[in-house]
Amino acid sequence: MGDGAGSWYASPGPLTDLTRHAGRLRSAPRDPAGVARFVQGLVLHPFHAWRYGVSPQALRSDDLQVRGAAEMLDRVLALDASDLAEPRPPERRFVGNCRHFSTLATALLRHHEVPARARCGFGSYFEPGKLVDHWVCETWEAKRGRFIAFDPQLDEVQRKGMGIAFDVLDLPTGAFVSGGDAWRRCRSGELDPKTCGILDMWGLWFVLGNLVRDVASLAKVELLPWDGWGLMRTEVDTLTPDDWALLDRAAKLADADDPSLALLRALYASEPGLRVPRAITSWVEGMPAAVDLGFDA
Repeated sequence: MGDGAGSWYASPGPLTDLTRHAGRLRSAPRDPAGVARFVQGLVLHPFHAWRYGVSPQALRSDDLQVRGAAEMLDRVLALDASDLAEPRPPERRFVGNCRHFSTLATALLRHHEVPARARCGFGSYFEPGKLVDHWVCETWEAKRGRFIAFDPQLDEVQRKGMGIAFDVLDLPTGAFVSGGDAWRRCRSGELDPKTCGILDMWGLWFVLGNLVRDVASLAKVELLPWDGWGLMRTEVDTLTPDDWALLDRAAKLADADDPSLALLRALYASEPGLRVPRAITSWVEGMPAAVDLGFDA
């Protein structure tokens, strides 16, 4: 498979390398359906814990600060050392959000050299009339010659609870809106940025953040939803004409037909406003904290 078919995404980045768990992953699935079941048996979303009978007081909230997929499995195994293919009881799962589900799914597929990438953007299936902050996973499908988006978070419990009837392993058009697509639609006036966000955070500044996070994820650096760097730390009303032009170009390239996204990766590497530095700022419970990622992205 050449790079034109997305093979660059078949190898891990710094946060999706599962080499040290290779011995435990020999029989791990390598298809979206199997990977989704695998991840769902290991990870519990805190927003949906009540659906599984787990109280908020029982959640290990520090799990949410873990960035690397290997570290996620470290914590899973520390709680329960049984075979990773064995679904854990909800109370013994790693506590992670949509980004953790999608990044772990991406890591598992890449571990088997299957082209995959985590995408940051918005889901249209959580609140009517709203695009809610969300991550999904994409994997290359040779028969259709394109990446197919699937949602590794939504198991049967969540689908039933939220009344989701469409195929979450092949998301229909419009179900997930990438950060770049949301940015372009907001800029054209097609989409009201006030409908994009989560909880009490809505607006174009939020769309900007998800655009920059999605660009970084497409460069194989999948950071947390509350990690900040570069242009996402700039107030929208202080963006310069050059900033607007850069964001518009990044948004266009992020959803280009080229599955290797070579032009976007080159733009990311050359622009400090997009590129993840070694030292970032992470907002934990609303308070900024300096974080050394331990690698140069």
